[in-house]
Amino acid sequence: MSSLKEKSPLGVFLDHLAKGELAYQVSLDDNKAFYYPRAVAPGTGSDNLEWRVSKGLGTVYTTTVVHYKGEPPLNVAMIDVDEGFRMMSRVEDIDPMQVKIGMRVKFRVHPGDAKQPPYPVFTPVENK
Repeated sequence: MSSLKEKSPLGVFLDHLAKGELAYQVSLDDNKAFYYPRAVAPGTGSDNLEWRVSKGLGTVYTTTVVHYKGEPPLNVAMIDVDEGFRMMSRVEDIDPMQVKIGMRVKFRVHPGDAKQPPYPVFTPVENK
């Protein structure tokens, strides 16, 4: 019988972000990676889960630009992370209209503020 965990899945994820890491979970029953942090695996409901840390590289799967009145445009993207999960985020350090499907990106932590905790964002990978 397993004991209660001290931290929620979100708490563990935020602890990793505080260390500059993009953590995700894997269901050990079917070896499928997933994101957003959960207590049980999507689809199967298994609690046989393991935390892993991503290398932080991925590819833009979809992208759009959101325009809020009185604010600069904002990119919103779905990122296929190399470890096998997809997550919604944004691509920074580039004009939002220049983010393209298939673009390689790398993870970094956005520090958040008084209203929200840190969160993962991505920046373009430089072509060398």
